Parts: sequence; C-alpha cells; structure tokens
Amino acid sequence: MTTTAEPPLTTPGVLSPQYRALTIGMVALITLVAFENLAVTTAMPTVAQALDGLYLYALAFGGPLASGVVGMVISGTWSDLRGPTRPLWHGTAWFLGGLVIAGVAPSMEVLVVGRIIQGVGSGLVTVALYVVVGQLYPAILRPKIFAAFATGWVVPSLVGPAIAGLIVEHTSWRIVFLAVPVLAIPAVFVMRPGLARGDRYDVRSGRLWDRQALWAVAAAVGVGVLNFGGQEHGLLQLALLAVGLAAIVIFAPKLLPRGTFALGRGLPSVVALRGLVAAAGFGAEVFLPLMLTRERGLSPAIAGLVLTVSALSWTLASWWRGRPNHRFSPAAALQVGMVAVVLGIGIAVLTLDPEVPVLVGILGWSLTGFGMGTVFPTLSVLVLEYSERAEQGVNSSAAQLSDSLATATVLAVGGSLFAAIEPHSPVTAYLVAFGVPAVLALLGVQAARRTTPSSR
Repeated sequence: MTTTAEPPLTTPGVLSPQYRALTIGMVALITLVAFENLAVTTAMPTVAQALDGLYLYALAFGGPLASGVVGMVISGTWSDLRGPTRPLWHGTAWFLGGLVIAGVAPSMEVLVVGRIIQGVGSGLVTVALYVVVGQLYPAILRPKIFAAFATGWVVPSLVGPAIAGLIVEHTSWRIVFLAVPVLAIPAVFVMRPGLARGDRYDVRSGRLWDRQALWAVAAAVGVGVLNFGGQEHGLLQLALLAVGLAAIVIFAPKLLPRGTFALGRGLPSVVALRGLVAAAGFGAEVFLPLMLTRERGLSPAIAGLVLTVSALSWTLASWWRGRPNHRFSPAAALQVGMVAVVLGIGIAVLTLDPEVPVLVGILGWSLTGFGMGTVFPTLSVLVLEYSERAEQGVNSSAAQLSDSLATATVLAVGGSLFAAIEPHSPVTAYLVAFGVPAVLALLGVQAARRTTPSSR
C-alpha cells in the first residue's frame, strides 16, 4: 500500500496572516517613537530659542528620560498583573498627548511638561511591546521580531535628523511634534486585531503603585538631577552630579534583579549587559561627530556619515541575528558583539591622529554598530527566555531600566569630564570620553560570558 508523506509542519512567519497586522503596527509604532526622539534632538535648539527657554534646554531632554523610568516600572508590573494591552493603550495615549502638548506649547515650561508626559508614555509602551512579543509570539519568532524592532530604531537615524532639519528650516518646529500623532494613530488601529488575542492574559491581584514604583520615582529624580547637573558648572555641577549619582546608586539595585551589579549568571548578567552595551555605544557615539568636525575639520554632513554607516551595520547585524538556526550560542554571539564594540571604539579614536585616514575611523565605527545590532536583539530574546510568564513584564522593564540608567549616568558624567578637561587638553578629553565607554564594553565582554545560567 502506498502512503502519502505528510508535508512538514512549518512555523508561520512574523508577517504571516495571523501576525502581520500586529507586527506591522508594533514596528511602525517603534519607528515613530525613534523618529520623534531623533527629530526632537535636531529641532530643540530652534525650539528653545523660539520660546526663549534656553535655561530649560537640559530639562527638556532629562525630563522625559527621567519620567520614562517611572513608566517602565509601572508598565512591567501592570503587564504582569493585567496583561500588556492596557499599559500599551495607556502609554500610547500619554505619549501622543505629550507630543500634542509640546507641539502647541506657548512657552518652554509647557513644552517641558509635555515632554515629561511623553516620557511616561514612552516607558509604558516600550515595556508593554516586549511583553506582547513574549506572550503572543512563539519563541522561534522572537529573534525576528526583535530584529525588526532594532531596525525600527536604526532606520530613523538614517533620515530622521535630515527630515527634521528640513521641517524646522522650511515650515515650523511644531510640526516635528504634531506630525507623529497623525501617523501613529493608524499604526495603533492596525495593531488592534492582533492584540484582541490578549483576552487570554491571566489577571492576577496586586497593586500597580507599590514600593517598586516609589523607588522608580526616586531613581527618576536622580536621572533628572544628573542630566541637569551635567549642563551646569563649578560647585553646583559637582553637587548635582553627586546627588543624582547617589539616588541612582541607592535605588537602581532595588529595581533590577538581584546580582545584576555582581554579574550573576543568567538573567542578572543579561540585564547588566543591556546597560553596559547601551552606555558604551551611545556614550562614545555622542563624541564622535564632535571629534571629526573639531579635530579633523569635517563638515557636519560628512561627520554624520559615520552614524549612517554604523546604522547600516546595526541593521545588517539585527537581520543576521533574526535568522533561525544559528551556529553560535547566544552567549558566544554576545561576546562577539561586545568585542566588536570594543574594537569599533578603539579604531574610531585613532582618528585623533591626523595621520590616520578618517575613512578608517568611519569603517571602524561600523564595527560598533554591528556589535550593538548583534547584542540588543539577542538580549531581548534571552530576557523572555529566562522569565516565567508572570515575570516577563518586570524583567523586560528591568532590562530597559538598566539601559536608561546606565546611559544617562555615562552621558552626564562623561560630558562633565569632557567639558572640564577639553579647555586644557582636547586630546586628553577625547581619550577620556572614549576611554570610559571602552572600559564598559570590556566589562560587557565578561558579562556576556555569564549570560548562560549555571544549570545549563
């Protein structure tokens, strides 16, 4: 008797009919959040001048960064207790509402309020989206969706600043804030059918506003003070930096898994590595265009090319990590990625020497982009893999908190050190500015080795 072989079962892709709308909506929302962040950075000098609010310039950036810490913690708890749908919708409303307030602001004070509201919404949304992936996508598809998320952050860096600059120059800076809500609303409605499956979420008892939330507020205050202090000078700067660092050192450990600062095996090292790679990459990146324009005489457009090249390599690495059946274990991929970050920083700083071609630094920095594109999606997958279903929100929140707190600390401290040293020795200032991130990246190589639990 002849038998007909059963066709092999295949796993639907992230763009298969059952996931397509949800995937497109989430990636579109992530892309718009990323575009807004980059566009506002470009437009803010014009905004501050138009509203006569230069004295609040630093708070316009530090405010949403600080309020986002609170949003992340609340979103993590909320997602675990009630599922991620509600914090996602509330976060989107807060984010868009903050943008509208900022876009119509008659004064810099009102704009800062809008930015703070926007930060809460951003924190709610980003954590909730990670939990959506953990609860609605099978494990085999998570690398692909996180790779798409990473691309959603990177692609706006290619065009966002240029588009924002043209908008500010030829129309009005208010459009930078008001255009995003118009585009985000369709993305939200696209997601609704896919999120309807969230009715399966378990509902557990518990309070959203608990000690974790209070600690988050205290850490957020520390982030805000740290960012504000980084813009000041003299004794006031030292005092503010000390207060901000103290708040972060005291309260951050209460918001992260036990053993994070000791690089405990498994989840603690995963969370620690998220902070290390973000602080290393972004902490060095802010000084690279400055170095190329001031020390090598490049135009801002040519100096910005280095960021474009790293964005492309980040996208390539994210695509690579999203492919199935990797020969590298996650820990090995993380080590490769962190070594690439170290090498990229080291090669880029060589362009301080006038004898070293600038092209060497640009290509070297692409290694950093490749390393970060390798590490970020891998860590996102591991956070969900190492989390029980009821802890996906809290642990996703911890990973993103580690990112925000570490980056804010390094940017504030690194910027202050650079400003203090640069008038006396520019070369030394740049070596310090790049040296601190390089040390963090080296520490990240060690953390990557400890991301595998001891039981494995």
